[in-house]
Amino acid sequence: MLTVACVFAGLAALTHVYIFWIEAIVFETTGRKAFGIGAEDAALMKSLFYNQGWYNLFLAIGTGVGIALMDSNRDAGVALVTLATGSMVAAALVLITSDSSKARGAVVQGTFPALGLIALAIWALR
Repeated sequence: MLTVACVFAGLAALTHVYIFWIEAIVFETTGRKAFGIGAEDAALMKSLFYNQGWYNLFLAIGTGVGIALMDSNRDAGVALVTLATGSMVAAALVLITSDSSKARGAVVQGTFPALGLIALAIWALR
């Protein structure tokens, strides 16, 4: 079950790298279109999305480092994966509770990390 948890956590990390890409790198073109934001509003929101994008990248990096540590230092690996994917799930919950029209984004953002946490919990409780 630990392998399943790591696969879902890895998918969560890749999803958050993609989110970083659309929020921080291509926000004024592809990103703003993905979020349904007009060009004028995107100019005002660029720095906010840039910051948010990096936040998502840092969560992805933390998850990746946690996965990489699973063989050499399992406790540290589990702690990092739990913290990073737990933060991803929490952010998805904040998104959907703050604006229910963002449910699709919350599902994209939160499904893989939630499945990873569930698998990790099953592994830990075995």
